Amino acid sequence: MTTEHGGAARAGKAEGVGARVPRKEDARHLHGKGNFVADMAMPGLSEVAFLRSPLAHARIAAVRTDDSVAGCVILRQDMADCRDIVADSTLPTYQSSAQPPLAAGKVRFVGEPVAMAFAPSRAEAEDAIELIDVDYEDLPVYADVFAAQSATAEFVHEQWRDNVFVTLNADRDFDAHAGQAEVVVKRKMRLARQCMVPMEGKAVLAHWDHQADQLVVYSATQVPHMIRTILAECLELDQGQVRVISPDVGGAFGYKCVLQQEELCVAWLAKTYRRPFRFIEDRREHLTAGANSREHHYEMTAYADRRGRLLALDAHVTVDGGAYSVWPFTIGLEPGQAVGNLPGPYAFRGYRCVTRAVATNKPGFVPYRGVARTGVCFAIELMMDAIAREVGREPWEVRLENLVRPEQMPYVNVTNKHLDSGDYPASLRKALEMIDAAGVRERQERGEPDGRLIGVGVATYTEQAAHGTSVFATWGTPVIPGFDQATARITPDGGLEVRVGVHSHGQGMETTFAQIANEILGIPVARIKLLHGDTGQTPYSTGTYASRSLVMSGGAVSQACKRLLPRVLHIAAHLLGVPAGQVAVGDGRFAVAGTAERAISMREVAEAWYLKPHLLPADVDPQGLEVTVGYKPKVDTGCFTYASQAATVAVDPATGGVEILDYVVVEDCGTMINPMVVEGQTIGGIAQGIGTAFYEETPYDANGQPLASTLADYMLPGPTEVPHMRIHHFETPSPHTEFGAKGMGEGGAIAPPAVLFNAVNDALRAVGAAELAQTPLTPYRVLQAIAQGRPREETGQAKAA
Repeated sequence: MTTEHGGAARAGKAEGVGARVPRKEDARHLHGKGNFVADMAMPGLSEVAFLRSPLAHARIAAVRTDDSVAGCVILRQDMADCRDIVADSTLPTYQSSAQPPLAAGKVRFVGEPVAMAFAPSRAEAEDAIELIDVDYEDLPVYADVFAAQSATAEFVHEQWRDNVFVTLNADRDFDAHAGQAEVVVKRKMRLARQCMVPMEGKAVLAHWDHQADQLVVYSATQVPHMIRTILAECLELDQGQVRVISPDVGGAFGYKCVLQQEELCVAWLAKTYRRPFRFIEDRREHLTAGANSREHHYEMTAYADRRGRLLALDAHVTVDGGAYSVWPFTIGLEPGQAVGNLPGPYAFRGYRCVTRAVATNKPGFVPYRGVARTGVCFAIELMMDAIAREVGREPWEVRLENLVRPEQMPYVNVTNKHLDSGDYPASLRKALEMIDAAGVRERQERGEPDGRLIGVGVATYTEQAAHGTSVFATWGTPVIPGFDQATARITPDGGLEVRVGVHSHGQGMETTFAQIANEILGIPVARIKLLHGDTGQTPYSTGTYASRSLVMSGGAVSQACKRLLPRVLHIAAHLLGVPAGQVAVGDGRFAVAGTAERAISMREVAEAWYLKPHLLPADVDPQGLEVTVGYKPKVDTGCFTYASQAATVAVDPATGGVEILDYVVVEDCGTMINPMVVEGQTIGGIAQGIGTAFYEETPYDANGQPLASTLADYMLPGPTEVPHMRIHHFETPSPHTEFGAKGMGEGGAIAPPAVLFNAVNDALRAVGAAELAQTPLTPYRVLQAIAQGRPREETGQAKAA
């Protein structure tokens, strides 16, 4: 990987905002010193295994348990004091689903937990599971959204009127703008169902702390405070009787930001038996019974003028939502994000969109890195290439015709998204320069000696980050994010403790939050300790999701340190015998401006407060050297990171194989707290996006049986599939956030499917191939597209003005 920087020069401090500080958390992970749920040992610990349904949709007629394991096997009927997981929404068309911790009466997907067993080891618990017999009565299986939508009886949830979770509609001056179009282009696109595949799957250990009279749950979760809320509700406990601790988490990507059935079951066991229990998900369970994501179906019609200027867009989006709506975000989040973010970075004014989430007999749909935006980027960016082909222009020329321009910022788009800052056309032009688009065209004209076909693809996207109260309120979720809080406390030896309610699963917060504090208080990063992931020690936050943590909790850290600084300066100035205005702070020291010799350390200031109060000024602030502050940005509709990505590929028309020859990124996430962390997030996201584009798929047969149950079937990109990347940074500070920072944890994963499909389609134009618009882009589908090639005039529609 190589990087360039196009932002304004900023000197910064050696460890403060903008510095490439190595991640503090890496040392323990590289030396095997991390603390994950699977690492924990506890006297009397029992391991839990689940009996999972072999059928996708069936009634449970009878369950028989061998007497030898009767005392360690639990069914739903044994858990009368545990409520179902209900994720209600205020969306007007929403149909609510109740997800029992163990199946009750019927099963709704292959892998749904029907019973659980516990024993001293996982192997013994699995042996007990083998001694449970279940009689099932088959019900109609809805293995895809189209079968589910056509059902008239025996719905996934029998009390519903149909199999549709929710329908959302948008119509913004569509008819007026569509009626002016000279060109009409129609396309269908589809994204395959995927799993998240973090290195660590679900993991939960729970025990009863008799001294605190408290249920303690160690969970590999992104959202410890929200899990505490729902566990207390489902288990009918006061929240003060529940403590959730999230230790080191081995990746999450959205998979761990909802309440899992297994979390609730293990917590119930600990509450009921007052001793420790643990469940660790294995890879087969993850691939077959873990939550799924990404499966979108698009029917798109674009209305444009002869230059390719988009005037109006008509879209029908169908999301396969699986069997249950997840708590707390509900299935409404995915169609809500889709209908709102489909217009992307483009300035058009006619919009009509109908988005449905449909219940099927598959695992529930969980937000995955990018949350609908990978799908909508795929759809709109393939549509831009289709428009370009129809009007006979280069795809980047059409994009430049349509992108929001910098002089229009801040720009409120057709779905009322507040695009706060940036230069979208400049990012695309820079990406074209880096990928040498003109050189690729020349190379295509010459042809390749080995017979492969060369193509270039581009995509520009926005990443709505740190969206808050007003946005989630419109989606009607059970929990609405508000202020994130942070506590900053100077320790007696002059170090700093920072406490936040979000939790890291790879974002590098222990480093970046320390850099924010260092920027303000001057305390060395090595002496700043971040405490997070423990509801018993940290202020409340809804957690880590939606590219929000750096903006929201990082903003709270900044505000807390700013509130703390005057108190510290006041004490330091008194000790130095000068007015506070003459004191400068840096490198953990306070110096009198203009002198090198008159200085004291942060330790001396801290000792005065904690150990030598007789040295304090008479008017010292009695609140001391600790501050808790709540924060959210000035505008809580979200700040918008954006980027352009481009790739050059080579396609072998004989085998269907695709090689990524070059990949470039031009991104702007506002002020970068740590460019190295930004680049790590971008590279990881692109690797996942390559998986979406070329490899990853969770197929189901007509009976709802998952067909990819091992990593031999479910393909992932590895080191040889992820190319060398070149990253260029712009820095356009957000006007709404601390330091002008914007979230960017999801961005890398949004564009790659669109970029790579556009590049492959560009390459295949030379042989008249059909357009590819369904993930994953396998060699078989490439060969199929070549075989099914049709004349260009069949790929679009045009009409007279």
